[in-house]
Amino acid sequence: MKIKTLTLGLIVLFVCLGCSKKNTIDPNCIFLANINVMVSLNLNLSQYNQLTFPNNPVYIPNEGNGGIIVNNTGAGYVAFDAADPNHVYRDCSRLSINGLEAICGCDDANTYSLLTGLILENGTLRCTLKPYFVESSGNTLFISN
Repeated sequence: MKIKTLTLGLIVLFVCLGCSKKNTIDPNCIFLANINVMVSLNLNLSQYNQLTFPNNPVYIPNEGNGGIIVNNTGAGYVAFDAADPNHVYRDCSRLSINGLEAICGCDDANTYSLLTGLILENGTLRCTLKPYFVESSGNTLFISN
């Protein structure tokens, strides 16, 4: 009887531990809304053709919070929300592309890598660029969250 009770107790313990969710989202990264994104890009079209070459990021307006920035890293494609994740969204927080960097237009001028989404300047910031899932099929990219 003790073995059954011990076994049942261990099973309950493992189930409880297995069901607990570890919160991996930084509680300070709350400025961007979770907007549903589902975009397809035909790389044969002239406005997206530069994505067939590495390190030529493209801005896609009217998607996500501030648009989407897509980049071919040479090893695959990445897509990030084009809004600075470290403060409330407003017109100046839309990121602009400068080479392989995204720069916030507000006074803080936060700078991010368009290869990794990581912060390049102002090391006290906690939020990286909001990534989107990118799937490549032939000459079409599918971007979603």
